[in-house]
Amino acid sequence: MDSALSFSAADLAQTRFAVSPMWEVVTSFRLLRNANTPSLHRRWADQVRPRVRAAGLDRGRLAALVPARGYLADFLTPTPAGPFPTLEGELDAIERTPAEQIARDLETLGITTRNPPGNPPANPPGNPPGTTPAPLAGLRDELLTYWELALAPYWARIRGLLEADVFHRARQVAEHGSARVLGELHETVRWDDGTLRLVRRACALTRDQAGSGLLLIPSAFAWPRVLTRSVAPDPPQLAYPARGIGNLWEPRTTSTATEAVAGVLGRSRALLLAELDTPASTTQLATVLPLSAAAVSQHLTALRHAGLVTAHRSGRSVLYARTAVADALLCPDATGSPARTDSPTRTDSPLEPR
Repeated sequence: MDSALSFSAADLAQTRFAVSPMWEVVTSFRLLRNANTPSLHRRWADQVRPRVRAAGLDRGRLAALVPARGYLADFLTPTPAGPFPTLEGELDAIERTPAEQIARDLETLGITTRNPPGNPPANPPGNPPGTTPAPLAGLRDELLTYWELALAPYWARIRGLLEADVFHRARQVAEHGSARVLGELHETVRWDDGTLRLVRRACALTRDQAGSGLLLIPSAFAWPRVLTRSVAPDPPQLAYPARGIGNLWEPRTTSTATEAVAGVLGRSRALLLAELDTPASTTQLATVLPLSAAAVSQHLTALRHAGLVTAHRSGRSVLYARTAVADALLCPDATGSPARTDSPTRTDSPLEPR
């Protein structure tokens, strides 16, 4: 099925980019639910999937709302209020979703989802198909737990990738116009005489199904396809694979940068930061570094107070991850850490008609 989303001058003026934590939650969780993990995300999935299973998230309410394939509940990806909404802000928006929309989404899940043995039902417990759902008690806690286990330790890296995509495309708008940007989002998307055409779609996306404008959402986990949300009166959303995802999980720390940082922070702390190219616990770090667990803990505390690492609870242990500040020190040339300048390009500005 092909779709055609028509644009007026006003629609183009209201087209904007946004980096959405909830789109990353939904798309990454779906990826983990599929047995065949794409090779470009395997390094991340191999680390995260055991934590998610240990927390029981593979059989909870979130798993019911995000099947391995097919329809995704629209209320899980509310319209971002700005270019860089917070997870908490999006969770608040989910909790404000009208009960009628939640019921409609759950009914659609019940119609389109097939449940192989061992998979959770399409509707959360206590919400029979076709009935108004009970309040989404417990869902926020599951989403926060999933975020802490699967995305928060990697968010500096992921957000850097998504922001770099937005900055690149915003610059392209300024240099070449909006038509070129819309036509280069994905191989299945093209701009044709005032209409955005999407080919090989399982569901239609038309202007009469949604509000004005368009929200463009770069995603690390939507690959290899584009995903859409169309809920009137909200603007339609199009989540597309961000540029550079092929290198997202590749090791980025260089020995030259590590030696340079060691001259400022000391060798032990520089080695710790270098090892945190992948999030790890105190025990894991003490195993691979010539440091005792106590020394590792002491150094991590100092690095955390300096804003160079963050801590994330994972069951009985704590995972430590580098912040964007540390990434900038150890990976100065990484594409996922774009330099911020005083360029007049605005990432929250609309795509101006041209």
